[in-house]
Amino acid sequence: MNRKNFFAGIAIVWTQIIFAQSIHRYLYVATPGIRNYLEYGGHGLLVFDIDDHHSFVKRIPTSGLDSTLVPDNVKGIEVSIATQCAYITTIHTIECIDLITEKSKWEKTLPKGCDRLSISPDGKTLYVPSFEKEDWYILDAVTGNIKQTISPDIKSHNTIFGMNGNEVYLEGLKSPNVLAINPNVPAKTRIIGPFSNVVRPFTINGSQTKVFVNCNDLLGFEIGDIRTGKKLATYNVKGYNQGPVKRHGCPSHGIALRPDEKEVWISDAFNQMIHVFSLDGIRATQVKSIPVREQPGWITFTQTGDYGYPSTGEVIDPKTKSIVTTLQDENGHNVMSEKMLEIDFNNGRVVSMGDQFGLGRKK
Repeated sequence: MNRKNFFAGIAIVWTQIIFAQSIHRYLYVATPGIRNYLEYGGHGLLVFDIDDHHSFVKRIPTSGLDSTLVPDNVKGIEVSIATQCAYITTIHTIECIDLITEKSKWEKTLPKGCDRLSISPDGKTLYVPSFEKEDWYILDAVTGNIKQTISPDIKSHNTIFGMNGNEVYLEGLKSPNVLAINPNVPAKTRIIGPFSNVVRPFTINGSQTKVFVNCNDLLGFEIGDIRTGKKLATYNVKGYNQGPVKRHGCPSHGIALRPDEKEVWISDAFNQMIHVFSLDGIRATQVKSIPVREQPGWITFTQTGDYGYPSTGEVIDPKTKSIVTTLQDENGHNVMSEKMLEIDFNNGRVVSMGDQFGLGRKK
């Protein structure tokens, strides 16, 4: 290597080090994220500093009010690097918040309401399910205008846009299947399933070859092959009984892959537990159960997998399976929400983000 190339290489390395050191991670939590219960963090977009022991930073005002000016249930949250915006759905509206100015850019009331949305990897297109109706709305992320509507008629609910951008995955409250949609030809649909019952929360691995699903009446989870559409395995939680739950109507409502895909975590509302299974391909082994402070209904992780977040507000170290802290707002009140994700900033701009679904990130 000549002298010129040597110093050029050193410059690149130092640039990468400085850039990495200047990135700061925050956890953005949309509330009310447990139905419309204001006792779990009030109303707004709450920001916590991941790199400073999850200390409370600020509350960004949000809209999403019903006709009596009471906050509606928040249903989902997404982020776009392209627009530098966060998108929050409630049962009636979708709001776009500029993450630089922290001001609302627009709010749209969709014809049949909204549920848990997902965004394309390029940050330009939103897939927004109607509120448990037949439609999914395809929105322009800049304007919020509806570009297209598709109508699988499965009581639309959860949505995941695959990280490679090739497929969007849809789940509805009256279907035992997950639908795979070609975003270039939305009318083109594949079916993954059927699973043992109606599919509830689900997640997918980084290579988009496997889907991991909760189902009605199952304390546990099932695995499906995205390529063949076949169900591959069912795993029941051992050592715990099923019982009545406060919300969602199913024993396990909440599932996430650790980003390295070595574990799958699931919720257990009745027993107030997060159950951890080690994962090797499609072989899963129950290894740990972590008690939480209320009935969990969702789980996600940081991008690197150094923290796990059940909706009950605990911050869990995945290595030790121990609770390291809990989320509390500016008044010291416990914060709980099923709608949260990591957002990373560099020099005041969004440079990367996690997800609300606990997606696998192994390529």
